[in-house]
Amino acid sequence: MIKKFVFLILIFSISLFAKSVKVEYTPFIDSQLKIVKQMNENNLTQEQIESLVHEQEVMYDKAIDQLMINKNSFITNHPTFQSKIFSLKKVIRINKRANNTYAVLRDEVKLKSYKILQNQYQMIVDILLALDLKTKSEFEARIDDAVARNRTQLKQITNKDYTPYLEATATSKVLLQAQKNIVDYYSLQDINNDIISYLYKYEGKMYRLNKYSKYHLINVVMYINSIAIVNAINDLLDDYGLNVMKLMAIFSLILFAYFLKKIVYVAFESYILKVDVLSKYSSAILTKIRRPINSVIIIVALNMMVYIYNDFSSVDIVAKFFNMVYGFYFTYILYLILNTVALIKLNEIDNKNTRIKSDMINVGLKILNFFIMIIGLLIVLYFAGVDLTAVLSGLGIGGFAVAFAAKDTISNFFGTLSILFSDTFEQGDWIEIDGYEGVVVEIGLRVTTLRTFDNALISIPNGTVANKDVKNWDKRKLGRRIKMYIGVKYDSKAEDIDNAIKEIKNMLHNHPKIATKETKYEYKSNTKVAKLVSKDDLEGVKKLLMVYLDDFSASSINILVYCFVKSVQWEDFLAAKQDVMFKIMDILEQNSLEFAYPSMSLYHEKVKNITLEKQD
Repeated sequence: MIKKFVFLILIFSISLFAKSVKVEYTPFIDSQLKIVKQMNENNLTQEQIESLVHEQEVMYDKAIDQLMINKNSFITNHPTFQSKIFSLKKVIRINKRANNTYAVLRDEVKLKSYKILQNQYQMIVDILLALDLKTKSEFEARIDDAVARNRTQLKQITNKDYTPYLEATATSKVLLQAQKNIVDYYSLQDINNDIISYLYKYEGKMYRLNKYSKYHLINVVMYINSIAIVNAINDLLDDYGLNVMKLMAIFSLILFAYFLKKIVYVAFESYILKVDVLSKYSSAILTKIRRPINSVIIIVALNMMVYIYNDFSSVDIVAKFFNMVYGFYFTYILYLILNTVALIKLNEIDNKNTRIKSDMINVGLKILNFFIMIIGLLIVLYFAGVDLTAVLSGLGIGGFAVAFAAKDTISNFFGTLSILFSDTFEQGDWIEIDGYEGVVVEIGLRVTTLRTFDNALISIPNGTVANKDVKNWDKRKLGRRIKMYIGVKYDSKAEDIDNAIKEIKNMLHNHPKIATKETKYEYKSNTKVAKLVSKDDLEGVKKLLMVYLDDFSASSINILVYCFVKSVQWEDFLAAKQDVMFKIMDILEQNSLEFAYPSMSLYHEKVKNITLEKQD
């Protein structure tokens, strides 16, 4: 019996204690009511108020952490106070019928307090749901909307002034309870404003913690943040928008970027270099794009650092900037790949006997590069937020004006095509055009550049080149002409001149560097050309050899020497010509012939005893 009696007393004591600590609204709201009421007391010192404010901030900070940990549970199971509101409405109707004025006042104020909390929790739910929006700016806009709805609802709920009842002397327990409810009612309005202020204050933290929650890291983050030294460091870094978790994430990102570079290169070397189709190009391409890829990885890391620093959210202007940089590097890498492949192809053409002109590949490459630049520019403009439809429409509308203004450029472009397809000359050819002479350095989209023999660089518009006469000294395969006149004196014997002519012709015929009819040449072209005069003229082959007495000039008898050196190279030509000239000198000497030089004879005629004198 004694044991049973003790057990009953214990149960009764527990029930009394439970009633004494009964939660009136929610544990957090009750604790905030207590702090707000203390702050509203008139006898508090400044130090006490600051202590209460600090206590309140700590409570809100912990409440935000718990709210984010249990976000989904709070959204589905948050307090709605529907049953309490429903029961209070019934009691109010009963008390109105019984004319219990103070009881109606007590329950009406209580009902409005619950509606304030109901509206408040709905605002928090709306904000928690907004955390899953794509961007932080959208989340911030949704907070503004939720707060605006809360304030609108609050005005409708708090449209009646109950302060006069607080001044009334309490004559009954009902009025005393009504006054207590009125104090809670006004305190809950203050709490509602405090919650709004702290939601704005911690919006960045909420957004950041929500990201950690998505990555299933929130418990780890909370544990790390609960360490005392981490809290101390966070307090120091908070003014700079940083914390320990952000620094850890940034450091991890740097390590990831470093190892990502290694992984990319290993992937290239292990897989791409082994592809047969790419074997000729992949090594050179990898060498060319190594630095750009390094730069892109670093830029991606910087972009992610800004993203982490801004509480895992992107800023429109920063995102546009990085997207523009990505567009630029995409274009640049494509440009490097294309030009690397083209360079390899050009080297193959140089090392093989092929009919493909390197100039055509060069100009074609420039055209492709031009289109790559246009595409890259459009990509950059797109990421910059420019309406490409309007840009392209503007180009179409202004096309006629642009074409008229750029008629010379268009003329030069078609001049380029004319030069390439006419096969008049190519890079490296020695040409003479419009009074300029030199070696073709490059056939560009707009101009052809010549390197003159005095080492000057001349640029001639292709539109001009296409409409001018072009002399190409390199369009010959065999035979560079020697044409000279050998003048001998008039007092030379005809027999000696005839012997010299025969010996010079014989010398040229047997000279190893002089082309003759017996010189063999393997024709490269098998093309049949309509009305072809000769294959020699088609390919530039000359074998003519002539030595004849040609002219009685004013001061000499001239012998014509006309032949072709086998080589078309200038240095070989000069060496052969020099040897021929020395041998001609020997032949003239052996035949007692002397070179004539310009002279004038004066004759003095003796008339009527005047003696005629001759003077050379």
